[in-house]
Amino acid sequence: MRYALVNPKWSFEGSTYFGCAEPHFPLELLSAREVLRGAGQEVLLIDAWMEDLTPEQVRKRLEGFHEDFLVIPTAPSYLFWRCPQPELRIPQQWIAALNRSSRKVVIGPHGSVTPLATLRKTGADIVLRGEPDQTLPQLASIPREMIAGCVWRDDAGRVSATPGLGATDMRAIGMLDYSDYPVEKHAHLHHIFAGNGADHLHRGAEVEFARGCPYSCTFCNKTLFRNKYRERELSAVVAEIDQLIARGVEYIYFIDEIFGVGKQVRALLEEIAKRPVSIGFQTRIDLWDEKSIELLARAHCVSFECGVESITDEGRDAMNKNCRITTDRITELLVYARQRIPWVQANLIKVREDDPAQVADWQANLKAQGVWVSEPVPMFPFPGSPEYVTTFGEQPDENAWERAHDFYLQLFADKGFSDIQDQQPLTLRELEQADEELACVSC
Repeated sequence: MRYALVNPKWSFEGSTYFGCAEPHFPLELLSAREVLRGAGQEVLLIDAWMEDLTPEQVRKRLEGFHEDFLVIPTAPSYLFWRCPQPELRIPQQWIAALNRSSRKVVIGPHGSVTPLATLRKTGADIVLRGEPDQTLPQLASIPREMIAGCVWRDDAGRVSATPGLGATDMRAIGMLDYSDYPVEKHAHLHHIFAGNGADHLHRGAEVEFARGCPYSCTFCNKTLFRNKYRERELSAVVAEIDQLIARGVEYIYFIDEIFGVGKQVRALLEEIAKRPVSIGFQTRIDLWDEKSIELLARAHCVSFECGVESITDEGRDAMNKNCRITTDRITELLVYARQRIPWVQANLIKVREDDPAQVADWQANLKAQGVWVSEPVPMFPFPGSPEYVTTFGEQPDENAWERAHDFYLQLFADKGFSDIQDQQPLTLRELEQADEELACVSC
């Protein structure tokens, strides 16, 4: 069968989205394409975001392909599945504008937690909950009743669902093929800031070394996808990096939830150290020591972002961080890293266990030594995170995104939003209402 995998052109006007608004590789689609090809399916991947395409331009490409399944994600790249925009506006618009007669399949964090609402809002025929890399090919080969996490609407409008979630065997994900992907259009360097030691780098890329996380922090939106820690084959990742270097890539950002926890990380860093490429990633400082930080420096690490979350043991315990070191040791390692890596960042979350004055002192001390420290802010209670259950006292229902979004808007109504967010965000209903009506007309 024929699968069209389309990454829409994303925009976030009026949204509370606080992820990066630049185009990134749609790794979920690139990964799924490899599995689909391996299963003997025909695949057309169109990245409208990277190529700056309109729905009309994409529709013209689709007309000669005659796909059986049109697949659209509800978040911009696996990198942001944990912190997606709450609204489904862009998938709504694109599904309606493309107006295809093929089966429309939606993948992503929204349908994983609220599949019925996602079907209704987008006008899709199928929602795949969890990770879709290996469940997408099953749509062509086995009954939907046998596919984990499959929710679908039949021709009569009846909705059925199977239990479970898609969870990918990462050892089966080989080197992603970029031979026909517009790598050269990806000028963005994720989490690189001008004037901080990486101005010599010009072309970036994203790579996934491992998926999931062995920790269970309360704020993390990973219970329905990207949960259990799994590494890819080292040889496949290294081959992928070499392929990207050959295309002119100078900087690779690892999208892993927590880079540094796996058994093959040291071997990967040793391989990277031999190559003309720099790296960045998000991690925990308690996974590293002086020796491993020295290895990071040899592997040309230029962006080292650490989730510290709280400056007290009590605050970290309240978030179930399971941190193995003290705040003094955290400070010591951050400073040691900054002496060897041009950008070192410590992220904080607002918790009642931390005294604001002590937080300010800790920030000032680290900033004086070159470490950038975020302001502590409350987290969005993403549906699917333990924080959502703590905040609302119940598991997510089909109105979970509306509930979480309303709560977040009220929380910041008088305080103002961060400088990377829209300063006058709309409600979820305002963001989605007009497009939902359009989607319903087309379904």
